[in-house]
Amino acid sequence: MKRITAVLQNKRSIYETDLFQPIIQEIQQRSKTSNTRAERIIADHIRASVFLLAEQVLPSNVEQGYILRRLIRRAVRCARQLELEHLGSVAEIIVKEYNQRYPELKKNQKFILQELAKEEARFKATLEKGTRVFEKEIQKLKSKNIPVKLAFDLYQSYGFPIEITEELAKEHKLTVNKTAFEKELLKHQQLSKEGAQKKFASGLADHSQETRKLHTATHLLHQALRQVLGNHVQQKGSNITAERLRFDFSHPEKVTEEQLKKIESIVNEQIKKAVEVTYKELPVEQAKKSGALHFFDQKYPDKVRVYSIGKFSKEFCTGPHVENTSEIGKFKIQKEEGIAAGIRRIKAVLE
Repeated sequence: MKRITAVLQNKRSIYETDLFQPIIQEIQQRSKTSNTRAERIIADHIRASVFLLAEQVLPSNVEQGYILRRLIRRAVRCARQLELEHLGSVAEIIVKEYNQRYPELKKNQKFILQELAKEEARFKATLEKGTRVFEKEIQKLKSKNIPVKLAFDLYQSYGFPIEITEELAKEHKLTVNKTAFEKELLKHQQLSKEGAQKKFASGLADHSQETRKLHTATHLLHQALRQVLGNHVQQKGSNITAERLRFDFSHPEKVTEEQLKKIESIVNEQIKKAVEVTYKELPVEQAKKSGALHFFDQKYPDKVRVYSIGKFSKEFCTGPHVENTSEIGKFKIQKEEGIAAGIRRIKAVLE
C-alpha cells in the first residue's frame, strides 16, 4: 500500500508521500538537529506504535507487546540523536492525520498518549546508563566484535533491543553477532517460561473446598476486570490459599475505588445468579479458537481443559473448581497495588 502510494504520487520514497510528510515535518520542527534516517525511523516506528496502542496492546516482553516496546525504544534513541524532547506531539499528528479513516485512534487518544509517555520515560531512565556501559566496555575490546554477553546484558539490564546495540556498534565501526544474541535470548525465554509454568502449576496451596471456591472466584475476577478496565487485561499469575486469593494482571495504572467496587459487584452478581461451572477437554488449537482466555506465552499440551462459568467466563485451566457459583459466598476485595511496570495485584477474600 505504501509503495503503491509512492508510485501514484511520483515520489522516490514512501517517506516523501502524504502518508509520512506531515509526521516528518512535525519531527523536523521540534528537533534541534537534522538526521534524515533518524527522522524516518521515528515516523515509521511511532506510526506503527500508535496503531498498536489503539488496539489496547501494551509494551511488554512478550508477543505484540514486545514488538511495541522495541518500536518505541528505538524511536526514543533516534529522538535523542535529534534532540527531540518528547514523542507525544508526533503521536498527536498521526492521530490527526489518520483518525477519519481509523476513528479508534481519536477514541483511544488519551490511552495512546499516556502509554507512549510512560514507555518513553521508562526507557529514557536507563538509556543514558546503558550507553555509558556500552562505551566503557568497548574500550576493553581486542577485536571488532561485540561480545554476546554485553549485547544480552544491555537487553536484560537496560532494555536495549538488539537493533539499538547494532546501531551503537555501527557508529563505533563494530559488529554484533545477532544470531548468537537470538540464541541466548531464546534460552533465557525458555527458562522464564519453565519458571512461569511451575508458578502456574503451584498457584494453589491445596485442593480444599475453600481453595476451590477462591480459585473459581479468580475466573470471575479476571472477566470482571476485563469488562471494567478493558480487554488488554491478562492474568500474570495467581496464588491461592484456603484463606485468600492473590491475582496479578496487566494494567498500566492504579485501579480506582469506583472501578474496584464495580468489579466486586460484577463478581458477586455472578455468584448470586448460581451459575453452573463446567469444563470440556479440547485440542489446544480448537480451545484457542473458542475464545477461551489463556496465557499467550505459555506452551500447552495437545489437549487442554477449558472451564466455563455459564456464558460469563471461559478459560484454560487445570482446576479444581466448585460446581456452581452459589457455593462461593460473598467476594470482597481487600487491596489493589502495583507490583511491577504495567502489572497490578488484587488481594481478595470470601466473607
